[in-house]
Amino acid sequence: MVRAIMGSIEVNLQQVSARIRAACLAAGRDERSVTLMAVSKTFPPDAVRTAHAAGQVTFGENYVQEALAKMEALVDLRPRLAWHFIGPLQSNKTRPVAEAFDWVHGIDRLKIAQRLAEQRPAWLPPLQVCLQVNVSGEASKSGVAPADVPALARDVAALPPERLRLRGLMSIPEPADDPHTQRAPHRMLRELLDALNREGRDLDTLSMGMSADLEAAIAEGATIVRVGTAIFGSR
Repeated sequence: MVRAIMGSIEVNLQQVSARIRAACLAAGRDERSVTLMAVSKTFPPDAVRTAHAAGQVTFGENYVQEALAKMEALVDLRPRLAWHFIGPLQSNKTRPVAEAFDWVHGIDRLKIAQRLAEQRPAWLPPLQVCLQVNVSGEASKSGVAPADVPALARDVAALPPERLRLRGLMSIPEPADDPHTQRAPHRMLRELLDALNREGRDLDTLSMGMSADLEAAIAEGATIVRVGTAIFGSR
């Protein structure tokens, strides 16, 4: 059974990559402009190892302790992997994230960004971060309100660039079934990024789109799509 599951990861990666290529072709985009993040939360280190053997480099984790244990088990692969933290981050968990991850996607408070910048080891490259925007206005989800994005972006961008670099925006929209409805919140995030860049922010990252809506996200400009179920299976 384990062998069958691990074998299916390679097939699933091929299928997701084909979806990304097709979506980029439909949108008139270069497929190299979209990075596939494999969301490996709750899956064992061997699943990550199998995905990496199939060519996957970028992985996303939601839970700090689980992620750290997984990284330790995969320490031999560390130079060849990019680890992204994509879950809500509490202030008492910022240090291990600042020390172990390459990216953080869930910044929604200046305090979190400040702590990450202060705790990022000087010998590591700057931590790459995205602001999480609550594009659907859901009370159950983290994220800064769209109206508050410019002020937070200004404050985060002012932090020491040798420790932390603001790269763009991230969102987790309310699920929708039809492509037209799926595209609306992604379009909102892209328009927010465009507005920030008109103010001189020079941001290049839109982290949006998951297994069910990656085509809609790519059509609206996603540069990172976060895919878990379509690669690793149901949790």
